[in-house]
Formats: sequence, structure tokens, C-alpha cells
Amino acid sequence: MKVDVLLGLQWGDEGKGKVVDVLTPRYDVVARFQGGPNAGHTLEFEGQKYVLRSIPSGIFQGDKLNIIGNGVVLDPALFKAEAEALEASGHPLKERLHISKKAHLILPTHRVLDAAYEAAKGDAKVGTTGKGIGPTYTDKISRNGLRVGDILHNFEEKYAAAKARHEQILKGLNYEYNLDELEREWMAAIAYLKEFTLIDSEKEINNLLYDDQTILCEGAQGTMLDIDFGSYPFVTSSNTVCAGACTGLGIAPNRIGDVYGIFKAYCTRVGSGPFPTELFDETGDKICELGHEFGSVTGRKRRCGWIDLVALKYAIMINGVTKLIMMKSDVLDTFDTIKACVAYKMNGEEIDFFPYEIDDNVEPVYVELPGWQTDMTAMQSEDEFPEEFNAYLSFLEEQLGVEINIVSVGPDREQTIERYTEE
Repeated sequence: MKVDVLLGLQWGDEGKGKVVDVLTPRYDVVARFQGGPNAGHTLEFEGQKYVLRSIPSGIFQGDKLNIIGNGVVLDPALFKAEAEALEASGHPLKERLHISKKAHLILPTHRVLDAAYEAAKGDAKVGTTGKGIGPTYTDKISRNGLRVGDILHNFEEKYAAAKARHEQILKGLNYEYNLDELEREWMAAIAYLKEFTLIDSEKEINNLLYDDQTILCEGAQGTMLDIDFGSYPFVTSSNTVCAGACTGLGIAPNRIGDVYGIFKAYCTRVGSGPFPTELFDETGDKICELGHEFGSVTGRKRRCGWIDLVALKYAIMINGVTKLIMMKSDVLDTFDTIKACVAYKMNGEEIDFFPYEIDDNVEPVYVELPGWQTDMTAMQSEDEFPEEFNAYLSFLEEQLGVEINIVSVGPDREQTIERYTEE
């Protein structure tokens, strides 16, 4: 049995949560393989809106097992708040969710360190969410981290040592802070975390595969934020690409089946970093307004621009994408003209590949296509698509070399149209 992987192809916020929710009925298990509570997956159905930060997006399908893998970093306090809100709305988690003992814990001092490091960088700040993600992954790589399994073994001693080490760093940064409230909430959440099933996730996942259970691996953030292949240093601290599913869940590479790559019909980015197709005019503001482009976790306004096919082809290559999913098509419903970046102009030369480094001198080369100027939000099948929208899809498929299997025409679960379905 193979696992399928679902991940974002841009700078995050592509709509992964909705698609996982839509695809979950076809799988027995949904497993999150990287990232932390800096990633917000928004789902809308039956008149309700939910934002998931750490919990896999398959949690709303009652008969499915959900797993938080070893590649995830978990803040017990934020997890507790998220889980209790879901339970209050009628979604029992404890029987549906298993958590890897090898997932690393975000400590209260990690959040303080995150803020201190950003403050020290001044104008060169990365634009983190302040959730302590980077410092937690730093401790993981430097072999100083605490893991979920540690709450069962000499935890107080391990926590005290980690806290002391962090406070020594903060002292050197001359950063003022108060841990009292953060620490109280965090310790209460540790007790709550013990109520869940804590597992050796790599063993459980491979046993599920041996039992012919179908698994969907859910990524967070986007490919262009990958620590190795993204627009470094303006990236997240984990591997957001398909290979991250192997290291973040303990799955062998030959177990990977289909790779679903999700992208918006345009492009957005949150925080600092290069964004070649960013729009600073009324068009960018209009996309932001129509797309409700504000972070589901941070509330920050997203930077908006036209679709970047140079970066998208790069992401498809890195991930070995077999099926594409286009989100927020409806946001472009009212535009007369749609633009797509097909190359970059750098130092007077035109290139069609994603370079080592992007700076302010990069100029996007656009192709213009006619807009469809049709409200697609109520459409139920691709037979209703306007001619201009079909032409946009065909253009993208020709440029990207992969079929677009799913098109989203609105935020609701029902506003999802499948193409190339097998009879």
C-alpha cells in the first residue's frame, strides 16, 4: 500500500485544510508530517468555519484516524485550546487523534526566544509568527529539544534544564520578559496532553500500511518556505516538501504514491521575503479584498500578486507532483485580464528557472489572458465553466506539465469541482 501526500506549492495559505477535508473520505488515516501552530488550515462546511493549527484536517470525518507525526512541533497550550474548542463544537478528539512521542515540544521560553531573536534582527527580521517554531527546531537539530514522550519520563528535570539554558540565552540578549502566565497555561496543557494516545508513530503508520490502510499525509506552509529549497532565509524551519513526509512520519520513499500539489489561481505571501509578482496597486488590493487574504492564525494581511509559473514549476519538480489542485479560482471572477508570470528578467537576461537568490531587481515577464467575468461560486461541474476559464486551465496545464484535477470555486466543502474523474 502507498501513501499519498498533499502539500502547498507556493508560499503557504494555498487552502490545504479544505482539500484534506474533501479528500479524507477516500482514506482511512490522515497524518500531519511537519510544521507547528504557525500554520492555520481553514475549513468551512455546514455554515461553520474552523481553523486548525496543529490537528490534522481529517478530524471532522468521524471514522478516520488522525496522527500528529514526529516532524511536527507541538505547543501544548495552543493544542489544548484548539482541541477543547473542537470538542465543545461536537467533535470528540481523544478517540480520533494519536500523537507521536517523537514530536518536539514548543516550550514557553521558545516563544520568548522567537520574539527576542526577531527584535534583535531589526529591519532584517524574517517575519515569523512568534509561535516559537524556529527556536524549537533549532533545539531539535542541536539535540537539546524536549519531545512529547519526555512528559512520561523525568519531565520536571528535563524541563528545568531546558528552561535554564534558554534563560541564559535571553540574558545575553538583554530581552525583558515574564514567563508566569505562559508557564501556568503550558503546565496545565501538559496534563491535558497525557489524556491522548501517545504513540511510536513510525511503527503505527507502517503497521497500518501493512494492513492495507490508506493514508493521506498532510503538509503545512508551502514549498517556497522549505528550509532547504525555499526563498532562504525567509523560510520556515522544516522541510515542507514531499520528502518531509518520509522524515516526518517514518515512511520509506518507495511508499509514496500520488503527490497532490495545491496552488492558488494567483499568489500570496505573508511576512518578509522576495515575491516577484507582488502587486502594489489597486489590483493587488482587490485580490486581497476578494480573497479575504488575512492570516488565519496571525490575522496579518497577505501580500498579493499574479500567479508565478516559474516558482510553481520549480515546486512541482521538487515534489514530484502527480496531480494539481487550484484554489480560489472565484477570486478572479470579475477581472477583465488575468496575468501569469512565465519568466524572470534578471540583469537584462530572461530566465525561466527559479534562481539561487531573488532580489528587488527581478522583473516578472507576464503573459496576459482574457478574464472570464462570470460568477463561478454556484457551479457544480466543469461543464459549467466559461470558455475563458477553460482556456486559463489549459494554459496552466500546458505550462506546468501536470493535470489540474480539482478546482475550488469557493471556501465551502461543497464548492469543489473534480476533473478527469474515472468512470
